[in-house]
Amino acid sequence: MMGISHSGSIGAATGDAGTGELDERDLRIIAALQVNGRANYADLAKGIDLSPAAIRLRVNRLLESGILDIVAVTDPLRIGFTVQAMIGLTIDGDIEALSAAIGALDAAVYVVMTAGRFDLIVEVLCTDNDHLLEVMADLRALDGVSSLEAHTYLRLTKQTYAWGIPPARH
Repeated sequence: MMGISHSGSIGAATGDAGTGELDERDLRIIAALQVNGRANYADLAKGIDLSPAAIRLRVNRLLESGILDIVAVTDPLRIGFTVQAMIGLTIDGDIEALSAAIGALDAAVYVVMTAGRFDLIVEVLCTDNDHLLEVMADLRALDGVSSLEAHTYLRLTKQTYAWGIPPARH
């Protein structure tokens, strides 16, 4: 399964190098690659009304700027990760430092600072329940973690990387 991931920020863009904004064609390229990350430049060009060479240049700029990554997306269950969980953490220490430390853990695949009940939410992939217990113990041992609450997945019913094009805002 192929997919597209977006970086956390939209910076240097391809539409107009001077404005730093994505143009409609950039957004259409991204949307098309979200549907099929293996699409070739000729196929992309047909739906976007640009030459394959122009598409290639834009895709390369999107990749180089960090706006776009083309990655292989796997089904964790089919490659040996039988337990998935979302863990909410309450922090009483340096949230930036803890976020970085947790992000360095192999089991952590998603770390986000939040507002609300938890300060951090961490998605983890584990080989089994014993592995999840080890990960939770590692998280509890971090200086500044005051509590955690794990929510194990029973069944993943939707996962998408095809967010489409954001609506125009005026």
